[in-house]
Amino acid sequence: MGNIKKIGVLTSGGDAPGMNAAIRAVVRTGIYNNIEVYGVKKGYNGLINGDMEYMEARSVGEILQKGGTILQTARCLEFKEEEGVKKAVETAKKAGLDGLVVIGGDGSFRGARDLCRFGLPTIAMPGTIDNDITCSEYTVGYDTCLNTVIEAVDKLRDTSSSHERCSVIEVMGRHAGYIAVEAAIACGAEIALVPEFEFDFERDVIDVIKKGIGRGKKHCIVIVAEGVGKSFEIAKRIQEETSMEARATVLGHVQRGGSPTIKDRVIASAMGAKCVELLLEGKQNRIVCQQNGQIADVDIEEGLQMKKDLSPELMGLIRKLSV
Repeated sequence: MGNIKKIGVLTSGGDAPGMNAAIRAVVRTGIYNNIEVYGVKKGYNGLINGDMEYMEARSVGEILQKGGTILQTARCLEFKEEEGVKKAVETAKKAGLDGLVVIGGDGSFRGARDLCRFGLPTIAMPGTIDNDITCSEYTVGYDTCLNTVIEAVDKLRDTSSSHERCSVIEVMGRHAGYIAVEAAIACGAEIALVPEFEFDFERDVIDVIKKGIGRGKKHCIVIVAEGVGKSFEIAKRIQEETSMEARATVLGHVQRGGSPTIKDRVIASAMGAKCVELLLEGKQNRIVCQQNGQIADVDIEEGLQMKKDLSPELMGLIRKLSV
């Protein structure tokens, strides 16, 4: 415990609601343990360039309710190269950092692993709306994102019903369909298209809509994950092949914003505190995660190799409930 006197905290990759709660927890847990905490600006860019500031307890006051990240975030191409990682470690050591907490997604975790390899003890935690970190049951930002999507889809359903049309709604999830599937169940969508499962357009989209029309349905909701894409083409084809008018809506980055829900605030706070505690225990190269409903930690390399499958039962539930 005596070896850790000063640490840094940064947010990397896409922003997620709850990141500020995690930053707050890192700073205040550090202060509680007589550790100086420095906020690193704009992700790994800030680490390479030494863009960091000392954070006191008041520095993180009144941020729990804010979306985004007060430390900002950015992609860093330089950090993908070995020389960039070495430069970041050198800068951190010149600043006197004994450890680092990284809040982000799997790309950020690979960066944390590389920092450890070159001598900077680092702990990572999942902050990403996609809920696609393999070793964790939950990622900070997911619940807030889902609530944002649900609110938007509910409003689109109102206008779809009024005009007797099909709404094709594209949500985030380039490689993962968790947002699309759970939003579809929560909103009563007839169809969800995700990158994890192949689909036959005629059978799984057109026929489903036609059968609904045959049962007297006047409107429908189709939720498409970003990784499937082509939502405007899908809407056009639905309109051409059924008797129903169709319109596409891309929700885009609105899904990243907004005040975090209670769930995201609490889990982010618990994970942020755990990150500091692990550094105090002399640990590094770990991902703080949620397993069996509890805050836990795993080796980064092990965590990155785990596979997180989207439940086929959830996909089947959408079909069952859309009759």
